[in-house]
Amino acid sequence: MTRFSLSSLQKLKQINGWVIGVLTLIASIGFVVLYSAAGGNFFPWTEKQMIRFLAGLIVLMAIAVVDLRIWLTQSYILYIISLVMLFAVEIAGRIGMGAQRWIDLYVFNVQPSELIKITLLMALGRYFHELTLEDIRKLRYLIVPTLMTFVPALLVLRQPDLGTAMLLLFAGATIFFAAGIRLWKVILISGASLSAIPLLWNFMYDYQKKRIFTFLDPGRDPLGAGYNILQANIALGSGGFLGKGFQSGSQSHLNFLPEKQTDFIFATYCEEFGVLGGLILLFLYFCLIVYGYRVALASRSSYGRLLGLGLTTLLFLYVFINTGMVMGLVPVVGIPLPLVSYGGTAMLTVMMGVGLLMSIAIHRDLRIGRGGAFL
Repeated sequence: MTRFSLSSLQKLKQINGWVIGVLTLIASIGFVVLYSAAGGNFFPWTEKQMIRFLAGLIVLMAIAVVDLRIWLTQSYILYIISLVMLFAVEIAGRIGMGAQRWIDLYVFNVQPSELIKITLLMALGRYFHELTLEDIRKLRYLIVPTLMTFVPALLVLRQPDLGTAMLLLFAGATIFFAAGIRLWKVILISGASLSAIPLLWNFMYDYQKKRIFTFLDPGRDPLGAGYNILQANIALGSGGFLGKGFQSGSQSHLNFLPEKQTDFIFATYCEEFGVLGGLILLFLYFCLIVYGYRVALASRSSYGRLLGLGLTTLLFLYVFINTGMVMGLVPVVGIPLPLVSYGGTAMLTVMMGVGLLMSIAIHRDLRIGRGGAFL
C-alpha cells in the first residue's frame, strides 16, 4: 500500500477545524435570522434548518474522507444520475411557487437542479483530467463538455429557473478556462451562446422578462414586478450601519419584504444587524472562498485542481448573485444565500461542495493518472 492509503480515522483528523468553525458561524447567522423572521419562533424554519445543517456536517465529513480517486471514477455516474433526475422533474416533478423543480421522495423533497451543479463540475473535471494538453487544444474535444454543460442548463431553464441555469453555465465555463482552453475558442463558444439570446428571449416566461426590465428600472412597476427589489432596498437602507436590532426589522416583521427567509434573507439580516453585520457575513464567505482557491491550487492532480476551482467559483457565484440581487446589482433570479437561506437541497449542495474541497485538501499530494490510477 502507498503512503496515501490512510485510514478514515486519520483522514478525519486532517479535516480543517477552522473551516468547520466558519461554516458553523455562517449557519448560526442563518439560524438567528430565521428565528427572528418567524417572530421569535423556532418553527417553521429554524428547527428544520438546524437539523439539516447537522446532517450536512455528517455528509461533509463522509465525503471528505473518501479517496479522491473514487470521486474521479464515479464522476460520470453521479452526473448521469443527476441528469436522469432532471428529466424526471419534467415528467413527475412537484410544482411549488409556480415552478416545477422538485421530486417528491415522500420522506423529503429533492431539487435535482441543485445536485447537478456539483456533479457537472465533477464530470467536467474528469473529462479534462483525462485529456492531454494537445487534445484540449483541438476543437472537436470541446463538443462533449459543451453538451454536458448546455443540456442540464436547458432542462433547468425549462422548470423555469433562469438563475440556476446561468450558474451552471458560469461554473462550467470556469472548468473550461482552468483546463487551458485557448482564448479564441472561449470567445467562439461565448459568441455562439450570445447569438442565441434572441432565441432564448422568445422562450422566457413573461415574469422573467419583467425581472430584466425591472432590474434596468426598478421604479417602472413599484407595486408589481419592482416590488421585491424596492422593498429589499428599503430594508437594506433602513438598517443603517449597526442595524435596527434583533427582531426589530420592520420590513420583514410587517411582511413588506417578500421571501424574507429564502431569496431576500440578506436584506432581512442587514435590516436588523446593519452594514457591519453584512460585512462580517461577507468576510466569513471570503474566508471560505480563499480556502477553496488555496486548496485547488495546492492540488497535485489536475482533477483536484479543476474540481476545486469549479466548486470555489460556484460558491463565489452563489454569494455574489444573491447579495447583488438584493442590492439591485443583478436581476432577481432566485439564488439562495449559502447556509443562510432556508432550504434543504441548497444546504446539502454547499456541504457536499465543501466536503469535496476537504477531500482535495486531504489528498492534495496525490498524483492521479487517467482512469484514477496512481502516477
